[in-house]
Amino acid sequence: MLEVQGVETFYGSIQALHGVDLAVGRGEIVTLIGANGAGKSTLLMTICGNPRATSGSIRLDGEEIAGLETHEIVRRGVAQVPEGRRIFPRMSLFENLQMGATLGDPAHFSTDLERVYAMFPRLAERREQRGGTLSGGEQQMLAIGRALMSRPRLLLLDEPSLGLAPLIVKQIFEAVGRIAREEKV
Repeated sequence: MLEVQGVETFYGSIQALHGVDLAVGRGEIVTLIGANGAGKSTLLMTICGNPRATSGSIRLDGEEIAGLETHEIVRRGVAQVPEGRRIFPRMSLFENLQMGATLGDPAHFSTDLERVYAMFPRLAERREQRGGTLSGGEQQMLAIGRALMSRPRLLLLDEPSLGLAPLIVKQIFEAVGRIAREEKV
């Protein structure tokens, strides 16, 4: 599904990625492991188009996506849950989920919302609560739910367990496993 070949990325004159190769199949879970500053987050951001790869190829189901605008990459089925969750703290949980669906087909909104609520029942209970008042684990569930609202084929998670209690990490990883198995994302 995803093929990354020879990707190089720079921040100004500093090279962050040096000829990265990676392949991810449909429904496959792949983990990038490395030291801080190794380029893990940069690779995920480069796949999403910001920053752009300066050389190499990024293909999604055979289609070259390197060089496309980020919103075009999202439309083609790539969603990212960034490190630190980056939810909208003053917006309600429901409004945060709406933001994830902005590029999608409005006809699917209710179905997608129910799918997210079924996966993370706590979100349904707190749908009117502001995002910034949620616990770290609830914010991570919200960030994943927001990404799922775009109906991705590829879901990129950056540091999904950062700062979370072990029980919440287990719940998050169980949900990711279900997404991979049932939705082949």
